[in-house]
Amino acid sequence: MDLENRFERILGSVPKDKFRQNANKLLNECFIMKDCTDTKSCYYNILKDKDLYKSYFDLLGYEIVINEEYGVIALNNAYGTGRIRLRLLDSIVLLFLRIIYIEERKKLSQSEQVIVYVDELYERYRSLKNERIKKQDMVSALRLLKRYHIILNLDADMGSPDTRLRIFPSVILAFDTNELNRVYEETNARLEKYINGGETDADEEDSD
Repeated sequence: MDLENRFERILGSVPKDKFRQNANKLLNECFIMKDCTDTKSCYYNILKDKDLYKSYFDLLGYEIVINEEYGVIALNNAYGTGRIRLRLLDSIVLLFLRIIYIEERKKLSQSEQVIVYVDELYERYRSLKNERIKKQDMVSALRLLKRYHIILNLDADMGSPDTRLRIFPSVILAFDTNELNRVYEETNARLEKYINGGETDADEEDSD
Protein backbone atom coordinates (compact mmCIF):
# COMPACT_ATOMS: atom_id res chain seq x y z
CA MET A 1 0.00 0.00 0.00
CA ASP A 2 1.55 3.33 -1.04
CA LEU A 3 1.85 6.31 1.29
CA GLU A 4 -1.07 8.21 -0.22
CA ASN A 5 -3.45 5.27 0.16
CA ARG A 6 -2.28 4.71 3.73
CA PHE A 7 -2.89 8.36 4.52
CA GLU A 8 -6.39 8.27 3.00
CA ARG A 9 -7.15 5.19 5.09
CA ILE A 10 -6.06 7.04 8.24
CA LEU A 11 -8.18 10.04 7.27
CA GLY A 12 -11.28 7.89 7.05
CA SER A 13 -14.32 10.15 6.59
CA VAL A 14 -12.37 13.38 7.05
CA PRO A 15 -12.15 15.25 3.68
CA LYS A 16 -8.52 15.35 2.54
CA ASP A 17 -8.74 18.94 1.24
CA LYS A 18 -10.22 20.19 4.52
CA PHE A 19 -7.55 18.36 6.53
CA ARG A 20 -4.78 19.83 4.36
CA GLN A 21 -6.22 23.34 4.69
CA ASN A 22 -6.47 23.13 8.48
CA ALA A 23 -3.02 21.56 8.90
CA ASN A 24 -1.39 24.24 6.75
CA LYS A 25 -3.20 27.01 8.61
CA LEU A 26 -1.88 25.66 11.90
CA LEU A 27 1.66 25.40 10.51
CA ASN A 28 1.69 28.85 8.94
CA GLU A 29 -0.24 30.96 11.46
CA CYS A 30 1.05 29.58 14.78
CA PHE A 31 -2.16 29.92 16.77
CA ILE A 32 -5.68 28.74 15.95
CA MET A 33 -8.21 30.63 18.05
CA LYS A 34 -11.78 29.76 18.98
CA ASP A 35 -12.72 33.44 19.28
CA CYS A 36 -10.96 34.68 16.13
CA THR A 37 -13.18 34.93 13.05
CA ASP A 38 -10.36 33.85 10.72
CA THR A 39 -9.62 30.63 12.62
CA LYS A 40 -12.86 29.71 14.41
CA SER A 41 -14.01 27.00 11.98
CA CYS A 42 -10.46 25.58 11.82
CA TYR A 43 -10.37 25.42 15.63
CA TYR A 44 -13.53 23.31 15.83
CA ASN A 45 -12.48 21.09 12.93
CA ILE A 46 -9.16 20.26 14.59
CA LEU A 47 -10.83 19.77 17.97
CA LYS A 48 -13.36 17.36 16.47
CA ASP A 49 -10.63 15.18 14.91
CA LYS A 50 -7.82 15.98 17.34
CA ASP A 51 -6.50 12.40 17.50
CA LEU A 52 -6.02 12.40 13.74
CA TYR A 53 -4.18 15.73 13.77
CA LYS A 54 -2.07 14.63 16.74
CA SER A 55 -1.01 11.47 14.88
CA TYR A 56 -0.17 13.40 11.72
CA PHE A 57 1.89 16.12 13.39
CA ASP A 58 3.62 13.58 15.62
CA LEU A 59 5.13 12.10 12.45
CA LEU A 60 6.52 15.57 11.64
CA GLY A 61 8.03 16.01 15.10
CA TYR A 62 5.35 18.38 16.39
CA GLU A 63 3.11 18.19 19.43
CA ILE A 64 -0.32 19.78 19.17
CA VAL A 65 -1.09 21.88 22.22
CA ILE A 66 -4.85 22.20 22.75
CA ASN A 67 -5.92 24.54 25.53
CA GLU A 68 -9.70 24.54 25.65
CA GLU A 69 -9.74 26.88 28.66
CA TYR A 70 -8.15 29.62 26.55
CA GLY A 71 -9.64 28.38 23.26
CA VAL A 72 -6.20 28.08 21.62
CA ILE A 73 -4.53 25.40 19.50
CA ALA A 74 -0.80 25.64 18.81
CA LEU A 75 2.15 23.53 17.71
CA ASN A 76 5.26 22.76 19.70
CA ASN A 77 8.28 21.32 17.89
CA ALA A 78 9.83 18.47 19.86
CA TYR A 79 13.27 19.34 18.45
CA GLY A 80 13.17 23.03 19.34
CA THR A 81 13.02 24.15 15.71
CA GLY A 82 10.30 25.89 13.72
CA ARG A 83 10.05 28.83 16.12
CA ILE A 84 9.94 32.43 14.99
CA ARG A 85 12.96 34.52 15.96
CA LEU A 86 11.65 37.95 16.92
CA ARG A 87 13.57 41.20 17.00
CA LEU A 88 14.14 42.51 20.50
CA LEU A 89 11.61 45.29 19.89
CA ASP A 90 8.96 42.78 18.78
CA SER A 91 9.69 40.66 21.85
CA ILE A 92 9.36 43.65 24.17
CA VAL A 93 5.99 44.63 22.67
CA LEU A 94 4.84 41.02 22.93
CA LEU A 95 5.97 40.88 26.56
CA PHE A 96 4.04 44.10 27.33
CA LEU A 97 0.92 42.58 25.75
CA ARG A 98 1.33 39.42 27.82
CA ILE A 99 1.67 41.43 31.05
CA ILE A 100 -1.35 43.59 30.18
CA TYR A 101 -3.41 40.51 29.33
CA ILE A 102 -2.62 38.87 32.68
CA GLU A 103 -3.35 42.10 34.58
CA GLU A 104 -6.66 42.78 32.81
CA ARG A 105 -7.84 39.17 32.85
CA LYS A 106 -7.95 39.31 36.66
CA LYS A 107 -10.45 42.18 36.50
CA LEU A 108 -12.79 40.76 33.84
CA SER A 109 -15.35 38.01 33.61
CA GLN A 110 -14.51 34.93 31.53
CA SER A 111 -16.59 36.17 28.60
CA GLU A 112 -15.15 39.70 28.45
CA GLN A 113 -12.45 40.59 25.93
CA VAL A 114 -9.13 42.15 26.87
CA ILE A 115 -8.89 45.48 25.03
CA VAL A 116 -5.95 47.88 25.25
CA TYR A 117 -5.07 51.18 23.59
CA VAL A 118 -1.83 51.35 21.63
CA ASP A 119 -0.97 54.33 23.81
CA GLU A 120 -0.49 51.90 26.72
CA LEU A 121 2.31 50.20 24.74
CA TYR A 122 3.92 53.56 23.94
CA GLU A 123 3.82 54.52 27.62
CA ARG A 124 5.26 51.24 28.86
CA TYR A 125 8.07 51.47 26.33
CA ARG A 126 8.79 55.05 27.33
CA SER A 127 8.97 54.05 31.00
CA LEU A 128 11.42 51.29 30.05
CA LYS A 129 13.73 53.24 27.75
CA ASN A 130 12.83 56.88 28.39
CA GLU A 131 12.05 57.34 24.72
CA ARG A 132 9.10 56.72 22.40
CA ILE A 133 8.91 53.92 19.86
CA LYS A 134 8.82 55.31 16.33
CA LYS A 135 5.35 54.91 14.86
CA GLN A 136 6.57 52.79 11.93
CA ASP A 137 8.36 50.43 14.33
CA MET A 138 5.20 50.05 16.42
CA VAL A 139 3.14 49.33 13.31
CA SER A 140 5.68 46.76 12.13
CA ALA A 141 5.63 44.93 15.47
CA LEU A 142 1.84 44.96 15.74
CA ARG A 143 1.34 43.75 12.17
CA LEU A 144 3.61 40.80 12.87
CA LEU A 145 1.71 39.90 16.03
CA LYS A 146 -1.62 40.27 14.24
CA ARG A 147 -0.46 37.86 11.53
CA TYR A 148 0.04 35.16 14.15
CA HIS A 149 -3.26 35.83 15.96
CA ILE A 150 -1.82 37.44 19.08
CA ILE A 151 -3.82 40.64 18.63
CA LEU A 152 -6.56 42.14 16.47
CA ASN A 153 -6.71 45.87 15.79
CA LEU A 154 -10.22 47.31 16.22
CA ASP A 155 -9.30 50.60 14.51
CA ALA A 156 -7.53 51.15 11.20
CA ASP A 157 -4.34 53.03 12.10
CA MET A 158 -2.28 50.55 14.12
CA GLY A 159 0.30 53.17 15.07
CA SER A 160 -2.17 55.68 16.51
CA PRO A 161 -2.22 55.95 20.33
CA ASP A 162 -6.04 55.93 20.17
CA THR A 163 -6.23 52.60 18.32
CA ARG A 164 -7.77 49.75 20.30
CA LEU A 165 -6.25 46.29 20.25
CA ARG A 166 -7.91 43.09 21.31
CA ILE A 167 -5.37 40.78 22.96
CA PHE A 168 -6.06 37.10 22.36
CA PRO A 169 -5.26 34.45 25.01
CA SER A 170 -2.67 33.03 22.61
CA VAL A 171 -0.33 35.67 24.09
CA ILE A 172 0.03 33.39 27.12
CA LEU A 173 1.46 30.59 24.95
CA ALA A 174 3.55 32.80 22.68
CA PHE A 175 6.68 32.75 24.85
CA ASP A 176 8.53 29.71 26.07
CA THR A 177 10.64 29.95 29.23
CA ASN A 178 13.92 30.37 27.36
CA GLU A 179 12.51 33.22 25.27
CA LEU A 180 11.13 34.98 28.33
CA ASN A 181 14.52 34.73 30.03
CA ARG A 182 16.27 36.04 26.90
CA VAL A 183 14.02 39.10 26.66
CA TYR A 184 14.35 39.75 30.39
CA GLU A 185 18.14 39.55 30.27
CA GLU A 186 18.48 41.66 27.12
CA THR A 187 16.08 44.28 28.44
CA ASN A 188 18.01 44.52 31.70
CA ALA A 189 21.27 44.80 29.75
CA ARG A 190 19.82 47.70 27.72
CA LEU A 191 18.72 49.45 30.92
CA GLU A 192 22.21 49.04 32.37
CA LYS A 193 23.69 50.73 29.30
CA TYR A 194 21.32 53.69 29.59
CA ILE A 195 22.04 54.05 33.30
CA ASN A 196 25.79 54.00 32.59
CA GLY A 197 25.73 56.56 29.82
CA GLY A 198 23.63 55.23 26.97
CA GLU A 199 24.32 53.03 23.99
CA THR A 200 25.44 53.74 20.45
CA ASP A 201 23.38 53.50 17.29
CA ALA A 202 25.40 50.43 16.39
CA ASP A 203 24.30 48.77 19.65
CA GLU A 204 20.69 49.50 18.79
CA GLU A 205 20.98 47.92 15.34
CA ASP A 206 22.72 44.83 16.70
CA SER A 207 20.05 44.32 19.34
CA ASP A 208 17.22 44.38 16.85
